[in-house]
Amino acid sequence: MAFLLNKSALSALRLNSKGNDSLTISRRGFHVEPGAREKALLAEDSSLKRFKSPKKSVRRLKIVGDVLTVVVVAGCCYEIYVRAVMREEARKQANESA
Repeated sequence: MAFLLNKSALSALRLNSKGNDSLTISRRGFHVEPGAREKALLAEDSSLKRFKSPKKSVRRLKIVGDVLTVVVVAGCCYEIYVRAVMREEARKQANESA
């Protein structure tokens, strides 16, 4: 079902790309330089500087979080593997004793 949807979506994209070029140009936005107000809003504000967190500590915290996530996932996978092996060994012992 998903294959059919992907195939129809791709064919629709191909049809649109072969269409009239003026339609595709009009759908694309034109680049407009930001005005004075937009530039003022995007400028860095010195009064907000004290609320910004230091980049190094944030990066370090993200790395620690990523490492902890990997460790927890690996531990869960190992636990599932150990339980599956123990269950299989118990089945083999039950079959041998029966």
